Amino acid sequence: MQLRRHVLTLWSVCAAAVALLVVGCSPQPTTGGTSPATAESRTSAFNATDTAWILLMIPMAERARQLTDLAPSRSADPAVATLAAKTGSTLRTDLRRLRAALKLSGVPDTRPHEGHNMPGMVSLDTLDKAAATKGRPFDRILTDALRAHFTQSRTLCAGEQNQGRADEAKGLATAIAKSTSQQMADLDELRAARPTTH
Repeated sequence: MQLRRHVLTLWSVCAAAVALLVVGCSPQPTTGGTSPATAESRTSAFNATDTAWILLMIPMAERARQLTDLAPSRSADPAVATLAAKTGSTLRTDLRRLRAALKLSGVPDTRPHEGHNMPGMVSLDTLDKAAATKGRPFDRILTDALRAHFTQSRTLCAGEQNQGRADEAKGLATAIAKSTSQQMADLDELRAARPTTH
């Protein structure tokens, strides 16, 4: 399947890419008054890399958000809980923008990665362990998983920047890469100050 081949290509490209830190802006899809020709033109502007990237980023963000949602009742460290809350808020914004971009692309959300555990994605096992854990062990699970998520997200965004075509998707990738880099810096600062969260 063409989309599956592009997913594999995207992962390969991302492995060697570096995250770009230029601020981007993703235009929101327009509603009403759009001619069929304009809608078709916008849809065709998305290539397979754009849609593969979006379809990868949505489940990654969903899993990470599920993990951060556990922090208020399970974290032992107010600073970790605060970081989780900020990350969760950012992930919700990212998910809204990713879903809007997918809708604009015209590609249906078939959720091809449902149930998958891919590099950098918070695994189902990790979610189960986190839900059954409290205190410092939970904080370690959360910070380790978020660091892996941030690292892979930046890599995927760099791959989209290099191989994508649609301005909406590339702009969103740039914005996510920038915010993720800041979140990574905040997390590393927290982990350095609290060795027990490593």
